[in-house]
Amino acid sequence: MRCLRFSSMLLLGALCAPSQDLKEFEKRVTEFTLPNGLHFVLLERHEAPIVSFHTFVNAGSADDPAGQTGMARMIERVAFKGTETIGTSNWAAEKKSLDAVEEAWDRVEAEANKGAKTDSTRVDMVRSQARLAAESAKRFGQPGEYTRILDENGATNRIASTTVDATSYSYTLPSNRIELWFLMESQRLLHPVFRDFYVERDAQAAEYQPQLQSNPQNKFFAELLAAAFKVHPYRNPILGWTGDIQNLRRNAAKEFFDRYYTPGNISIAMVGDLNPVEAKKMAERYFGPMPAKPSPPLVHADEPVQEGPRTVVLEAPGPTLLAVGYKRPSQDDKDDLVFDIIQFLMSQGNTGLLYREMVQEKHLAIQARAGATFPAGRFPNLMVFVLVPAQGRTLEEAQFGLDDFLNRFKNMEIDAQSLARAKAQLRIILLRRLAASDGMASLLAIHQGQYGDWRKMFTAVAELDKVTPDAIQRVATKYLVATGRTTVYTVQPGQSNLVSPVRQPAPRKTGGAQ
Repeated sequence: MRCLRFSSMLLLGALCAPSQDLKEFEKRVTEFTLPNGLHFVLLERHEAPIVSFHTFVNAGSADDPAGQTGMARMIERVAFKGTETIGTSNWAAEKKSLDAVEEAWDRVEAEANKGAKTDSTRVDMVRSQARLAAESAKRFGQPGEYTRILDENGATNRIASTTVDATSYSYTLPSNRIELWFLMESQRLLHPVFRDFYVERDAQAAEYQPQLQSNPQNKFFAELLAAAFKVHPYRNPILGWTGDIQNLRRNAAKEFFDRYYTPGNISIAMVGDLNPVEAKKMAERYFGPMPAKPSPPLVHADEPVQEGPRTVVLEAPGPTLLAVGYKRPSQDDKDDLVFDIIQFLMSQGNTGLLYREMVQEKHLAIQARAGATFPAGRFPNLMVFVLVPAQGRTLEEAQFGLDDFLNRFKNMEIDAQSLARAKAQLRIILLRRLAASDGMASLLAIHQGQYGDWRKMFTAVAELDKVTPDAIQRVATKYLVATGRTTVYTVQPGQSNLVSPVRQPAPRKTGGAQ
């Protein structure tokens, strides 16, 4: 389902809300598009004097330019560092200082790019000069002013986040501060400064080691993506590769921002105690000056067809992990919902078919779960199965057990009760997120941005009823196949040379529930 992804299954929000009828819901929604292409979706909820805002930018780490992985994340990191009028004591002087910083880093690059003639001592010297220039620029900057203004006016739930597909900015304000949001957000998008860029670049580079190298699970899933995708940027970590991060430049960030933070590539949702007529007037006043621009380029790195199974052995401390990913189509495919149903049939709670067989009945694993969409859905991606073998059970036993289950699942008769339960669980998770204004603002902006119509979050629920047992078998048979499979498993440090590759069982020609 559009709002349910492998990385977001824990975002269950507040208590379950009553079922929403689309026609009734539409009566409380106002939407409009400014002449420059910026689209707004407004939902009135007058139960509390607050408004939740969500700005969705249809650009994430998959859009990072080659050699500049981590750029989308860097834009997010400096987003609330202020503008040309907020966060500076003297913008004219600060701009000169920031330009001097760029010139200093130009000299660093020029010296480092001399190849065999590079003088490492000279590189160190000009790099020190660049850092001194950055320190000097701090005299005029007040990077905490932007967030201080928000906090002093009652902002809560302030979140900025980057995924592989998108970047989002959200927070909630008292309803009598709605115009403050229009001022602050429009200035942030119209006049970004990227203050403290190189400080944040160093911080992002410092995060690489603990997040991707020292955390076994993060590294585990990074290895899965890097093995499954040879060309497509889904293989790149959101933080970026460490060598790229260290060379990111503020001027390149400005180019990325100008390319992707265009009005037509941004969707904004507002939910709460608001007046749509007044809000539209403020949108025109504050966001109208944003110039219309061409749509940003699409990612053109098409992943080559996988022609056989791939296996990666990763040395890592801690419990043994096994992940198997199968190539699947994007979220725009007609079968997208079928994958979500398969996920819930297999591993939702203790009633999931995979969990029941692997954990409760055969005791092959202590954890067994399925993820319909990984790492995200805008492009063809993976359906992933993750197992933690039980004590006394080998990786080979767990792998054989999973493959045997999947082969039988392709011919398994899904009973009406199990299918209805899976559909109901999907509906409940959506309804839980609809309960809170910030969750609703997020869903409206995401569905508008990703699908061009916020109504998708309702029509997707209706489409659940169209998923049949035959469709489940057809999708499982078509996509859960060896040619599109990537397997990653862990062994203890120093043990990889002692482990033989996990063998794959032959497919069963007949099946059925056992």
